[in-house]
Amino acid sequence: MKSVPRGRPSETPAKGTRENGLMTTQEVTGQDAPAAFEEPARRSEVWRQLRRPVPLAASIVIVVSVLAAVFAPLLSGLSGNDPYSYDPDALGPDTAPLGPFGGISAEHWFGVEPGTGRDLFSLVVHGARTSLLIGLAATLVATVIGVVLGIVAGARGGIAERVVGFATDVTLGFPFLIFAIALSAIFPLDAPRELLLIGVIGFFGWPGIARVVAAETRVVVRQPYVTASRVMGARFWHVFRHQVLPNVTATIIVFSCISLPGRISAEATLSFLGVGVLPPTPSWGRSIGDAIAWVTVDPMFLLFPAGALFVVTFAFNIVGDAVRDALDPRKARR
Repeated sequence: MKSVPRGRPSETPAKGTRENGLMTTQEVTGQDAPAAFEEPARRSEVWRQLRRPVPLAASIVIVVSVLAAVFAPLLSGLSGNDPYSYDPDALGPDTAPLGPFGGISAEHWFGVEPGTGRDLFSLVVHGARTSLLIGLAATLVATVIGVVLGIVAGARGGIAERVVGFATDVTLGFPFLIFAIALSAIFPLDAPRELLLIGVIGFFGWPGIARVVAAETRVVVRQPYVTASRVMGARFWHVFRHQVLPNVTATIIVFSCISLPGRISAEATLSFLGVGVLPPTPSWGRSIGDAIAWVTVDPMFLLFPAGALFVVTFAFNIVGDAVRDALDPRKARR
């Protein structure tokens, strides 16, 4: 009878096993979650797209606009003005600006506001602070609500999906402008009006991103690595943080970039209708609304705030399209 040679057992576990008897998701499925491997390539493609001439120019416009909003007091101080000082000496007997092109001069670079004499350059740069702050904050609120509800609906399914779908239909069917006008009528005058605008615009902005994220989540949760993770006992929040959220991040970024100009325009629309920020707080929408009555007398009063609104929203649209093209999964497969 042959003796069995004695020695140290092999330290290499059998394929698909570990010393503690557990298996990883990769060992069960034979594949890794793709998000971690695609992330460097995605970042490289984003930077490549943004370095193209048109997206690069749009990015510069956005950076300049944000810096102008942040340093608005310093910029308006360069001309020795601020948006809350009145200069009746710059107005004629009919309260229209003196001088050509709406009173443009070395003291007032964009002219003055008819009726008050306030410096228009100061109104535009300070209005950028109001419009961009409300637009960015409302986009953040809408994105957070939409992403959470969309992932819950897509991952859970069943009753959760039906409830989120019903809430989405109700929100989309509710008249946004009527609700905002009615709410502004009962909102306390001494309360920050910016919070009202952020809440209203953000609340009515979540259904779109929720539907997109829910559709993406349904695809992700059917992948083998997610199924294996659930079989191994992973809880919902583990799947949410480590497997679903990384794979829908590109969709979230693209949708947020594309929807941001709409949020800025929504603030301008509400201010134009008189239910936005209260005077004398500068806002592009309020300046545009006030300029309508003076357009035949002083067209520059309309040109500068409307031009700033158009250029900024157009730049955000271009950057959003560039990011969408860079993160398009169909391009990664080609």
